[in-house]
Amino acid sequence: MTKVLGIIGGGQLGMMIAESAKNMPEYISKIIVIDPTENCPASQVGAEQIIADFKDKKAIIDLAEKSDIITYEIESGDSDVLKSVEKNAEINPSPDTLKIIQDKYLQKTFLSENNISVPDFIKIESFEDVKEGLRRFGYPALLKARRDAYDGRGNFKINSEEEVQKAFDYFKGQKLLLEKFVPFKMEVSVIASRNTKGQIKAYPLVENIHEENILRQTIAPARVSKEVIEKAENIANNTMEVLKGAGVFGIEMFVTKDDNIVINEIAPRVHNSGHHTLQSSKTSQFEQHLRAILGLELGETTLIRPTIMYNILGSKSFNGKYIPITISESDVYLKMYGKEISKPSRKLGHVNIVSNENETIDELLKKVESIKDKVITKPIE
Repeated sequence: MTKVLGIIGGGQLGMMIAESAKNMPEYISKIIVIDPTENCPASQVGAEQIIADFKDKKAIIDLAEKSDIITYEIESGDSDVLKSVEKNAEINPSPDTLKIIQDKYLQKTFLSENNISVPDFIKIESFEDVKEGLRRFGYPALLKARRDAYDGRGNFKINSEEEVQKAFDYFKGQKLLLEKFVPFKMEVSVIASRNTKGQIKAYPLVENIHEENILRQTIAPARVSKEVIEKAENIANNTMEVLKGAGVFGIEMFVTKDDNIVINEIAPRVHNSGHHTLQSSKTSQFEQHLRAILGLELGETTLIRPTIMYNILGSKSFNGKYIPITISESDVYLKMYGKEISKPSRKLGHVNIVSNENETIDELLKKVESIKDKVITKPIE
């Protein structure tokens, strides 16, 4: 019997989940998304849209009444409301898992209590707590919003005593945590999945390069030693076992200068650093997510060919409609998200550059350099 799939969020991740769902008609008959932006990316590929905020109680109840199974592409949904509608629809990852992950303090506390390595952190409830934490951790340290922060939003790196008040005022009364800065040498991630029956699979470790806290490119596989790969994979596997949520999770990690691994953050959803799987793997992360929440056998995660994913970000020089981007090169796969308006650093699409049989990662990086000018957004005159 086919199911109606509900998704909290209809952005690019919801779009690519919906596209994968359309390729599984034997399991999914219809897709409905909640998203506040009219004509959101997911609706452009056939999803029905409820135009409402991700936390809108009435909209979530409506979605649950219309859906057999609910998932999310953004962790901003109201976990308490989702918990209350579990009797109407199956929800994966579960609202309990979402509640732990969407609050960074609860997330890090949970991981720490389960002996999974994270940076040192403390809860912040006052300005005095910040000062006490800085005496403990030293400079620099990261002041973070506990909720609704991604792509570097909600983080303030405090480099000196002169920045403490500015950092505290920046958050305007939000719930906060302070985190010891990790002098890492590389940011990496594992896209891991767990189905409703407890089967766990992970894609190979990838290397992530950020610009101004926004992911710019992902290199698959990561350029690290076998020992680092084993440590990261073990941590990812342990994390999936203790979280118990069904679905795909993006587990972001730091490789420290002495080649240890600490978890930075977990996203309870498909992840930007997993976009390479659309071409690099037999099973994309989007199909894998659907297989996981539907209780199907998880797909193959072997990396077929090394791949670099390069994010297409809105130019910093303008807001507005932009000239359509086109690329026609072998082994270069362009994916635009259907966003009509370019804004500074807005994620508008990505390019996957896939190796042929003989190309090395260094040669792929040269290809990335050759296409950068082709994916700069330019205004329509």
